[in-house]
Amino acid sequence: MVYLTRSEHFNAAHKLYNPAWSYEKNEAVFGKCANENWHGHNYELLVTIKGMPDPDTGFVFDVKKLSTIINREVIDKIDHRNLNIDVDFMKGKMCSTENLAVAIWNELKEHLPPNVALHCIKLYETPRIYVEYFGE
Repeated sequence: MVYLTRSEHFNAAHKLYNPAWSYEKNEAVFGKCANENWHGHNYELLVTIKGMPDPDTGFVFDVKKLSTIINREVIDKIDHRNLNIDVDFMKGKMCSTENLAVAIWNELKEHLPPNVALHCIKLYETPRIYVEYFGE
């Protein structure tokens, strides 16, 4: 099995805020991330697929095509957007990096050809904070 990773970048704003909680509890749990005026991140998205190289091309999958799929299905929908308000696939969800990684997986999984599989979504919120999701 060969693993191939494509990296993409996007910027987005969000707020972590549970409407069932008081302002004070949201501040205590989420801190600055509960800012009423939102806050943003420069996200790095790494999408890893797996499969066997094609005998004719040597590719698991054409990385240009993978980039096109990632951009069409995810980046174009979230880049320079408010995740809480503008992104359909995040509606009704807490806009944590963890939930965003799962949602990105779900957006991509049906758009890959049958000879490759999605292996991992790695999403950096900051250079020091990231999540990984393996579809489990």
